[in-house]
Formats: sequence, structure tokens, C-alpha cells
Amino acid sequence: MDIRTGIGYDVHKLVKNRDLVIGGVKIEYEFGLLGHSDADVLIHAIMDSLLGAAGLRDIGYYFPPGEKEFENISSLILLKKVNELLKEKYYHIINIDSILMAEKPKIGKYVDIMKKNISEFLEISIDRIGVKATTTEKLGFVGREEGMAAMATSLLERIIIND
Repeated sequence: MDIRTGIGYDVHKLVKNRDLVIGGVKIEYEFGLLGHSDADVLIHAIMDSLLGAAGLRDIGYYFPPGEKEFENISSLILLKKVNELLKEKYYHIINIDSILMAEKPKIGKYVDIMKKNISEFLEISIDRIGVKATTTEKLGFVGREEGMAAMATSLLERIIIND
């Protein structure tokens, strides 16, 4: 068996006049996350955890932040491309666990939709995906509501084909 683990971390600044997209869900809120794509901090952390587990480069390598084709793109589309990279290398996703760090807004009512989005774009069972949230007890940039952060871990298995 060839089992691999990966970890991903991402941070984005909160700004006015921008949609807030987390886990592929547009959430009504007075601030959004600043970034070249839709700045979906949760999906970005998941993508980096998957790429790292497979021994591949980070999301900035595959989706450079200055490239016009990735401007305002849905991170779910990028997640699908990461899944294609994994399949090319014969990786199967065993599971993903993730956590969003934000003081506001509360995301509990959106978690099932987020998991459904991730499940569909990665073509894995929804019960293989964990999505949680926490505050930082008013500490640091997250606590001051200047930005949001996310972390994710993933477990992959490489399918070895003997002909």
C-alpha cells in the first residue's frame, strides 16, 4: 500500500465590496475575501493538502495568481483540476478534514452544502469529507476580523497497477 498524507493552509484578507465564498457557497456577509480567484480559503487549503499528499507542487504553481484565466474563477473549478492531476498519478482520496478559522459569520448552516460541493468536484463520498469552523477567541488577525484562515489534511492512496 502507498498511503500519503498532506496538509494545506491558506489565508485571505477580508475586504468590502467582494463576495464571500467558502466551500463553494456564496455567503451573505458585509465582507468578502480578497484574492485573484474567488479567494475561497477553505477550498484552497484542501487543494494544497491534496497536492502535498501526492508530492506535487502547491496551488500557486498550477494556478499562478497573476494569470488572467484564473481571475475571479470559482475555486471549485480549480479543485476539479486538482482531482484530475491526482487521477493522472493514480491517487485515490481516502478522506479530507478541514477547518475554517473565522470570528464571523457562523457557517454551521452551510456545512452540508460545502461538503456536497467538495464531494461532487472530487468525485468522492460525502462521508469522506470533514468541514468544521472555529474562532480564534478574538486573537490575531482572524480575531480582529481582518481575515480568515483555513487548514486541511488529506489522506491519499496510490493505486499501483501491475500489468
